[in-house]
Amino acid sequence: MKRKKGAMLVRLFGAMLTISACTFGGGFVIVSLMKRKFVDEYGWLEESEMLDYTAIAQSCPGAIAVNAAILVGWRMGGAAGMIAAVAGTVVPPLAIMMLISACYEAFAANPYVAMVLSGMQAGVAAVLCDVVLSMGRGVLAQRSAVRIAVMAAAFVAVHVLHVGVAQVILGAAALGALLSAAGKGADA
Repeated sequence: MKRKKGAMLVRLFGAMLTISACTFGGGFVIVSLMKRKFVDEYGWLEESEMLDYTAIAQSCPGAIAVNAAILVGWRMGGAAGMIAAVAGTVVPPLAIMMLISACYEAFAANPYVAMVLSGMQAGVAAVLCDVVLSMGRGVLAQRSAVRIAVMAAAFVAVHVLHVGVAQVILGAAALGALLSAAGKGADA
């Protein structure tokens, strides 16, 4: 049993290390890759769990990638899983930032580095679009009028009315609590 858990922890650490080392663009990009790895490839989580973890990770203070790693790690292996997932998530950016800070003068003025970073922005935009489409498709597939309405209202609030994301998250959380308290949460 201990050997099996140890192997899972090593696999969890390795997966998070690989995802974190090969991902540029922030937490949502990492979360989409976590979904592919832990839901689609390993089958460790259900898609609905990953959606819930994404919502929780986004609504908590701190980096969304680390928050998601905490939740997935805890779910997979308790405290040891959480430590393995977080360590795998933070080691690559820490190493890269230490290297960049040591060579900052050379990087700051280099036009080739600026071009590479500019090209990476396009890739990040594509991955973010994939995340939005994938998660939106998941909500639509549930055929829940309440969830679809909340998704549409959140989009309108943020992109048309320019409401802050934090307010939208708090509003959606309050609505979820109200529906749950009213006994309609299971149907939503």
